[in-house]
Amino acid sequence: MPGVVESFRPKCYKSSHVTVRHKMKRPAAPLGDLEHELLTILWKHGEMTALDIGKQLARKLKDATIRTVLRRLEQKGYVTHSVNSGTFLYRATESAESAAANAVKGIVDRFCGGSIERVLAGLVDAALLDPNQLAAIAGKLKRKPK
Repeated sequence: MPGVVESFRPKCYKSSHVTVRHKMKRPAAPLGDLEHELLTILWKHGEMTALDIGKQLARKLKDATIRTVLRRLEQKGYVTHSVNSGTFLYRATESAESAAANAVKGIVDRFCGGSIERVLAGLVDAALLDPNQLAAIAGKLKRKPK
């Protein structure tokens, strides 16, 4: 970055044509348990009213609580709404898989300096991923059409 003193750059970060010219989507804020529960309902059922979401919950919550959580999810960028005849209809802004990928990207960036290799090595070291499983995944990805 022009004008930035070299010593102030993080040591693990290297500028490139990608990082200098393009802004990556900022990872969304982490989800609380209730936020995740409501978002999971939206992923499963699609567009819904707050009342309909409340009917899907295992526990009984006040309508105002559900609306507050939906507002927080909207502020965090996970949910959006439209208004139809004065009724708010909420929907997830991205799929569960996309949200999971963005959450993992945040972890990779924060804890491993953006290195997916470090994450995978850590998963193998912690015995959460077997080297044979990793090889099988790599084989599937090689065969996957682009």
